[in-house]
Amino acid sequence: GEVCRGDPVTPPPPPEKTSLRVWLKLMVSFCLFLFYFNLQDGLSKSDMEKLTFYAVSAPEKLDRIGAYLAERLSRDVVRHRYGNVVIAMEALDQLLMACHSQSIKPFVESFLHMVAKLLESREPDLQVLGTNSFVKFANIEEDTPSYHRRYDFFVSQFSAMCHSTHEDPETRTRIRVAGIKGLQGVVRKTVNDELQAIIWEPQHMDKLIPSMLFNMQDSEDLDRAGLPGTPSGAGQDGEENPAALAESCFRELLGRAAYGNMNNAVRPVLVHLDNHNLWDPNEFAVSCFRIIMYSIQAQHSHHVIQQVLNHLDTHKRTTPRVRAGIVQVLLETVAIAAKGSVGPTVLEVFNTLLKHLRMSVDFELGESSRRNSSTSVSSGRGKESEERIVQNAIIQTIGFFGGNLPDYQRAEVMMFIMGKVPVYGTPCHTLDTGSSGEHQGTKRIQTMLLSSLIMVTSGFKSKSMAAALPPPFLDPLFSISLMEDSELRQLVLEILHNIIDRHDNRAKLRGIRIIPNVAALKIKREKISKQDVAFMKKHGQQLYRHIYLGCKEEDNVHKNFELLFTTLAVLTIELANEEVVIDLIRLAVALQDMVLANEENMPMFIRCGIMALVAAYLNFLSQMIANPPFCQHVSKVIELRNMDAPYLLPEHIFRDKCPLPDSLDKEDRLLYFQTSNMAECLAGPGYNAERLSIPYVPQVTDEDRLTRRKSFVDTVSLQIDIMANSLPDKVSLAEEITFETLKKAIDTTGLEEQEREKRRLVIEKFQKAPFEEIAAHCESKVTRKKTAFKKRDKLYRMLFCEHFIINIVIILLDRPPPSPSGVVSISAGHTQHQSVPVYEMKFPDLCVY
Repeated sequence: GEVCRGDPVTPPPPPEKTSLRVWLKLMVSFCLFLFYFNLQDGLSKSDMEKLTFYAVSAPEKLDRIGAYLAERLSRDVVRHRYGNVVIAMEALDQLLMACHSQSIKPFVESFLHMVAKLLESREPDLQVLGTNSFVKFANIEEDTPSYHRRYDFFVSQFSAMCHSTHEDPETRTRIRVAGIKGLQGVVRKTVNDELQAIIWEPQHMDKLIPSMLFNMQDSEDLDRAGLPGTPSGAGQDGEENPAALAESCFRELLGRAAYGNMNNAVRPVLVHLDNHNLWDPNEFAVSCFRIIMYSIQAQHSHHVIQQVLNHLDTHKRTTPRVRAGIVQVLLETVAIAAKGSVGPTVLEVFNTLLKHLRMSVDFELGESSRRNSSTSVSSGRGKESEERIVQNAIIQTIGFFGGNLPDYQRAEVMMFIMGKVPVYGTPCHTLDTGSSGEHQGTKRIQTMLLSSLIMVTSGFKSKSMAAALPPPFLDPLFSISLMEDSELRQLVLEILHNIIDRHDNRAKLRGIRIIPNVAALKIKREKISKQDVAFMKKHGQQLYRHIYLGCKEEDNVHKNFELLFTTLAVLTIELANEEVVIDLIRLAVALQDMVLANEENMPMFIRCGIMALVAAYLNFLSQMIANPPFCQHVSKVIELRNMDAPYLLPEHIFRDKCPLPDSLDKEDRLLYFQTSNMAECLAGPGYNAERLSIPYVPQVTDEDRLTRRKSFVDTVSLQIDIMANSLPDKVSLAEEITFETLKKAIDTTGLEEQEREKRRLVIEKFQKAPFEEIAAHCESKVTRKKTAFKKRDKLYRMLFCEHFIINIVIILLDRPPPSPSGVVSISAGHTQHQSVPVYEMKFPDLCVY
């Protein structure tokens, strides 16, 4: 009655016979009455302090306070009394912040119910108001976990607000910012609570992650289109940037992700990029995964890499640009993960990338063949160039990943990649005898994989050459170096440079030339170790052989000779002791003699190029070993060549339109390096100059038959054509026997001298030649004998089969063929049939299959 008349209202005094609890209950009801009585004038500070005081004094009454306020708030929302709603929510916020006891749990349920009512309304102001209240609640750290509270509705509602399409740009921005803040509040409230692990389930991540990415992407689209971005401001009523806020929330979510939740957090990112076609162009995808890799814990990086690899497998049939975009994202991911821990996925990464590299080459060749058979030339070329983009991206990823691995893992990766290279003589190769497309595909795969090896071996530093170049890696690498393709041989030499050059001297040796002062290059070198000495004793002859054979290839170009010069120079710096120096000089002299002999009719450019290579290398070697007489001899030959034969020097022969001679003058000995002069220069302690008199002969192995020439590959059967008219006439073979003829036949003095000279050379060779060369000679001799024996045995088998078949034919022509039903015989003028079963008939073994 006093309230209705407007008289002053005073709280009832505490009666003497009532307890304190009953009095507090009455005071709480009285404060709520006063609170809502004064709503029209705004929130009264004094009344709010009274309500807060009584709520703190009687925390068990918070649930009734919350229920009453929720009921009034729902009524005001329905009746559109938004002023009362705002004041009531402000009071609820203050009560929530003031009461931190365990009894707040029942009040929170009423509070969240009121927030949900505001979020369900269509008014943007009420949605923002409810979101702000929820964010304040999310920042409160509760003492005990909640067993029954769920946030499914809030995740869905806040995600929907993040995708707001309101007509007014400012209002749309406010709603989106509120949605992102709400999601951030859900994340903060749930990720640290073990009982709320349900937030990481796919149905929630599929709403959280795309909502953040949508706002990050929308801002980048505005920037790319040149439109003004969303203004950023401070304060509660000011506008904020949704993209920056979404990125902050995205980072916070990923930073809180545990080991078992990484897959659920990354998968929605990949799905979002697919749904919005963000792989081409892939700037946004790259930025997203950079955020992911820098936000998660380092030990979880391999989960992200595995997810991207699996996603690449699912897109193996999509357009090349999409695959290239995914590979480039993988490159960024690997580049960050390689600095930390990548887990057990190292070889799996390379295996997947090499598989897609092979698929890309197959797609490219398929498009090329279809282009040749159709008329759409322009589209075919575009598809081919797009596949090249994919291949280059894969090679860069392989190289960058391998380049950041430790040396022990890099050696394993090198072996793994080399095992994937098609090499003749191995089960995984494609023969040249097939179609041109298969040959082109094999060459393309070899080029791609060797380019990847160059990237992986770049910067590789191994203390021992035996560990860096084991036989399972070295043998197939050298097999490729014997192929008739200058590009492949260049790649092999570059790989050798990366591995052998441990002091980064290649840049100083770039370009084949006559270096006037090697000391000015300041070449770094160390004393050769015992392990490297043992490596050269075991594999030195193999290295020399491939250099020797690689020099005389007819398709060599300027770059091939440059890389061969660098190879010889790097060998001299890193692996050359006194014995190796002698072997390298013998190799250079053998190359010079091969050019002068010209038994293989090499082109003049190749012959002059080899001469220039020998001159450049001996000039470098003479200064490296610091032998003045040797330097003087080499300089003298180079000066004479400058005057009389400039085409034998690298500065002239590798120049454009250099005139070539018709032939090389073998008689002018001053233009060539003489073995006797070099032996005199090296006579003395340290060098075994006598070995220079033994000419270098490359060892013969089975590689020539298996890997090098098409003639060896194509030859799959032995064909023998015997022509009767090819035999000489017996009359022409008859020779007139005279006294002089008999005298020459009896006189064996010349033969004995030749035999003695041959024996002397053999003994001298076995006394002075290195053990490796003797072993190689004996091995080649045994190999030749085995090959001759196999050919002779095959010939005998063929002649025997031919003779047997001829006899069978003659027998079959002389008598009628046997009948399966029986054998015909004639007895006393009557024909009789003796039945013989088929399974008892006797056939020659060679006629039965």
